[in-house]
Amino acid sequence: MNIVDCIIIGGGPAGMEAANRLTDQGFQVLLFEKEPELGGKLRQWDKLFPDFTLAQDILKMLNDNIASNKLEIKTGNTIRELRQSTDEGNSKEWEVIDGNGESHRARTVLITTGFDFFDATRKEEYGYGIYPNVITSVELEEQLKNGKIEIASNSKNDPNIAFIQCVGSRDEKVGNHYCSRNCCICAVKQAIEVKELLPQSEVTCYYMDLRMFGQSYEELYRKAQQEFRVNFIRGRVSEISPTLENRVILKAEDTLLSRPIRATVDLVVLMVGMEPSETTAQLSKSLNMSDPYGYIASKNSYTADNETQHKGLFVAGTAKRQLAIPDVIRDADAAAFTIAKHLKNGK
Repeated sequence: MNIVDCIIIGGGPAGMEAANRLTDQGFQVLLFEKEPELGGKLRQWDKLFPDFTLAQDILKMLNDNIASNKLEIKTGNTIRELRQSTDEGNSKEWEVIDGNGESHRARTVLITTGFDFFDATRKEEYGYGIYPNVITSVELEEQLKNGKIEIASNSKNDPNIAFIQCVGSRDEKVGNHYCSRNCCICAVKQAIEVKELLPQSEVTCYYMDLRMFGQSYEELYRKAQQEFRVNFIRGRVSEISPTLENRVILKAEDTLLSRPIRATVDLVVLMVGMEPSETTAQLSKSLNMSDPYGYIASKNSYTADNETQHKGLFVAGTAKRQLAIPDVIRDADAAAFTIAKHLKNGK
């Protein structure tokens, strides 16, 4: 059986970038992706925060590098099992059993299985899947990509649109205590794009805390307020109910002014957070390396963040925590460097 230098499980931005870096150095790589195409969640996005770079431009660069490198890619193929090889007493190699039952071996394995978006139907009080004018940020991004926002209400007035933050994040009720990091700035980006398409619309963001931690994030937030007149209200929405005009009424509390809010809107956008993907959760559990949230725990987040407790097994990107696209690509570069060092030392 041919033994490759590295098997990468997951063909999103992290897997693609790591594969490119490793093949650039002459290592033999086998890349698995369960979807028919590479790109992961990046394929679902139109523009990226904070500078509105086209997601397709980043994806094209990754794909161009993939095309220029020599590596084997298996798309539309899931992973049934990942284990250390024990044949002939050799425990230094890894064996991957794919969805077709075929066995593949490698000196190292990199897990880049990423995340899933929170299922908004679990927040029943918001009526997602029940009211046609309650959508997720993922669905809004698709509409923005098509250049048309769909308003389901019968109102003849200028549309009133509400963004609700932290749906599935920082929420003890659904079991996700952590912040997803990307939702705040994504809401700001999408609110600006909505105002550009519908200049006369009234756009309001309901938030718990606005966490603008990255460069240019705070500036974009101020731009949304000052230039595009986006409203920001600190307070969590408690309930959404329909009206006879196919609009919805949301009830909330302005926690800065300590007063209740009742607003009738035409469209509600739920900013859904991040959860471990199904494959991430399965692998972290089967290999006993799950963190408290179901992601894959790194060996040491300070000094060995791409390593795991298993020798020769590595992790990168949102398979281990919530990251933005630039962070994902940088982390994949770091993982490729760590794997190359491990392989060279082994040889």
